Amino acid sequence: MAAAHHEPPVLELRDVEKSFGSLRAINSVSLALRGGEAVALLGPNGAGKTTLIRCICGLTRLDRGSMQILGHPIETEGIRSALGLVPQEIALYGDLTTKENLYAFARFNGLSRRASRERVRWALKWTGLEKRARDLVGFFSGGMKRRVNLACGVMHSPQILLLDEPTVGVDPQSRQRIFRMLEELRDAGTTILLTTHQLDEAEQQSDRIVIVDQGRIIADGSKNQLVEQSVGASRLVKIRVDRPLKGPLKMQNHLSGEPLGEAGKDVVTTRIDDVSHHLTDLLHSVRQNGYDVSDVEVHAPSLQHVFLHLTGNELRDG
Repeated sequence: MAAAHHEPPVLELRDVEKSFGSLRAINSVSLALRGGEAVALLGPNGAGKTTLIRCICGLTRLDRGSMQILGHPIETEGIRSALGLVPQEIALYGDLTTKENLYAFARFNGLSRRASRERVRWALKWTGLEKRARDLVGFFSGGMKRRVNLACGVMHSPQILLLDEPTVGVDPQSRQRIFRMLEELRDAGTTILLTTHQLDEAEQQSDRIVIVDQGRIIADGSKNQLVEQSVGASRLVKIRVDRPLKGPLKMQNHLSGEPLGEAGKDVVTTRIDDVSHHLTDLLHSVRQNGYDVSDVEVHAPSLQHVFLHLTGNELRDG
């Protein structure tokens, strides 16, 4: 659910910086999130994503810059209660049951006993763990612990949820369950800031993608906007022919008009802007050169292409 652009930000960072010795972890970062918006911070480990989350939560002190929550300076007493944090590390009590963990975190966040009990019932249903309410969390799988971890972070119904790599180390089934849980929060109007180095997670779970590398924001927009601003919307086309080429093909009907292919190779590779019109011309031109087409691949530009274009590096895990 995308936010209306005329609304004031619910979370705003202006020129924030943080260093650890000679390492500049965050370098002049400015970012604004609006109500109900889901934003993914996409970047490799070590890019500064977790440090930024810790600064917003007050776990790490900024060197310079300012932050506001709901229009108030982040130093305002009680304003951080609007935040919910789900850290990358599992922050649960292994010797307590699911229900006891949820109740404890509700009380930690100032809920009354009655409100805590109501919220626990909601969380058990939301996580799909009603039948495991009385089981010790310490014996749960990684995916189940992640679900409880996520629920503990939202027991006080925060307006803004900060998620630091929420699906690290979980199985595909649990990952999809977590995605559905996040979609319910988004539908309810919760603003989400999600850090990840997983491309599909950034694309599926956000309205906006903010690419971060070496402590800087290097791009900000929807996937389509990032593609247009960097690699462009043209499609990569690979055509496999029935035998090795005798030489480059004359592409009379292709827009570039330049010979394509290489002698001895059986694949012709090029880019086209409009698949619906230009692909037909391209295939016709190959046949006009006396070759039969045995296979065609059309590749749309991806976030991986965007990241490679902007940084010169593949998106890495470490």
